[in-house]
Amino acid sequence: MSLPVLKIGDLTVKLPIVQGGMGVGISLHRLASAVSAQGGVGVIAGAMIGIREPDVGSNPAEANARAIKKEIRLARSLSDGVLGVNIMVALTDFVALVRAAVEEKIDIIFAGAGLPLDLPKHLLDMCEEKKEEFKTKLIPIVSSGRAAGILCKKWISRFGVVPDGFVVEGPKAGGHLGFKAEDLDSPDFSLEHILRETIDAAKNFEDKAGRAIPVIAAGGVYTGEDIHRMLTMGAAGVQMATRFVATHECDADDRFKQAFVNARQEDLTIIKSPVGMPGRAIKNHFIEALTDKKPNFRCIFRCVHTCDPKNSPYCIAAALFNAMRGNLEKGFAFAGANVGRISGIISVKELMDCLQQEFEAAKSIWLGKAGAMAMEAPQT
Repeated sequence: MSLPVLKIGDLTVKLPIVQGGMGVGISLHRLASAVSAQGGVGVIAGAMIGIREPDVGSNPAEANARAIKKEIRLARSLSDGVLGVNIMVALTDFVALVRAAVEEKIDIIFAGAGLPLDLPKHLLDMCEEKKEEFKTKLIPIVSSGRAAGILCKKWISRFGVVPDGFVVEGPKAGGHLGFKAEDLDSPDFSLEHILRETIDAAKNFEDKAGRAIPVIAAGGVYTGEDIHRMLTMGAAGVQMATRFVATHECDADDRFKQAFVNARQEDLTIIKSPVGMPGRAIKNHFIEALTDKKPNFRCIFRCVHTCDPKNSPYCIAAALFNAMRGNLEKGFAFAGANVGRISGIISVKELMDCLQQEFEAAKSIWLGKAGAMAMEAPQT
């Protein structure tokens, strides 16, 4: 096994592969535990995780907190590997979900869709309240080195701590994107570019932290060759999401998975989400019909701060939940830029084995080229 381990402080992950959190309900305990059991980081998505709870309409915050605890416990019962949760900063119940996950002693919290400026406060408050030390790692998801630097400075000045790592997500990711629509194809915002600047930003704070601050590359990572390329650029690991949808263990309905298998590259589109961010999705009748729908839907979930029901023609939580259940007539699927390369549904084990084989092949080629260049170099 030639893939290196991923070190996050005192936490060691056997493989440097993080399965991205996918909501609503795409990555829950089945997928997360399967990835964890194979040596990666399995991630449960917190977005509207309690949508199946009977009281989600009347008490969404409590329903979601209850559901995230259930999912963590179920995942723990299936794997003793490393588990994380992805909790969007923009969620109205962000704090409740963070506290619930920490109470369940989750290994890692990944926080994106906004800058988690107060995230350490919730961990520190719980340590004080419960007279107990919680070892949950806090990893923000950013889209620039500047954002990473801001978070480091804010956390140090306000809480005396430094992030345990960063996920830097490029514009080829699926779902909500941390970029303006016009910047998605710009070289200045490519993953390669923002990875370098985020690594540089993190290194500036490693002395203060007294440890390495690993940077995990995300957005368009599809093959073991991609993993090798990111690691040779200095990434400590990678985050992948789209490819994990087409696995037997993915928590979504098989019809949702088949939409990924059937998708072609030209089927991808950038939508304007009700939450105010662009998002990459697979075109379907639901998306095409949005231009004919009138704004002003009745919001019952109140799930995202930035959502504006009065000016949006649909509820994104309901649309994503419908899609996850296979009802793509009433919803749509977010997907990454490489979804057109998926040809079938396999197991998580098969996928992880394939990624390791592809990494090994890429490493052999790279070492061969490096050796040839060394032989050709003039002798001094």
